Formats: sequence, C-alpha cells, structure tokens
Amino acid sequence: MRLSRWKINHLSKLLLNALEEDPEADFLREPNDVRLQMVRIITDELTIDEIVDEEARRVLASYSRKLREGSPEWEVLYSKHYEEEMMKRRRF
Repeated sequence: MRLSRWKINHLSKLLLNALEEDPEADFLREPNDVRLQMVRIITDELTIDEIVDEEARRVLASYSRKLREGSPEWEVLYSKHYEEEMMKRRRF
C-alpha cells in the first residue's frame, strides 16, 4: 500500500498524540524524535510490503499457464507467494 509522505507524517502525529495522552506512556527521548522514528518504521515497512508484492507478482507472471489477476486461483497463489516472501524478510 502506498501512502504519501503527508499521510505517513499525519499517521505518526496521531500515534504520538495517542501515546502522549496515555498516562502510562513515558518517553525516553523527545516526542519529535519518537515521531520521526515512527515515520522511518512506517516507511520501511511499506517499502518491504511493496518489494514483497512485486516479488509475488513476478512469480505468478512466470507461471507457464497465465492466471487472470483477481481470479480465485490467482488470489490463493498470490497469498501463498506473498506470505512465503514475507517470511523470508521477517526481522523478528
């Protein structure tokens, strides 16, 4: 999923505001530093998602029998290849 820089910044501000309102949340760094780290993490995760999506589509395009995108068979195989590729890239 693609999000604009503006949307990512907006999302990070909403998350930060929610954390600031939580009495149990305690920041070890300045709130803006926390927000900037959120932006980096969201951006990195979306980049990984795009790479995995492209790889799953590349694998499906390499099938000798062409599958129609959006068909039930394509959806099942896409999910399978997407999850396999995502598992290869999991960091934790």
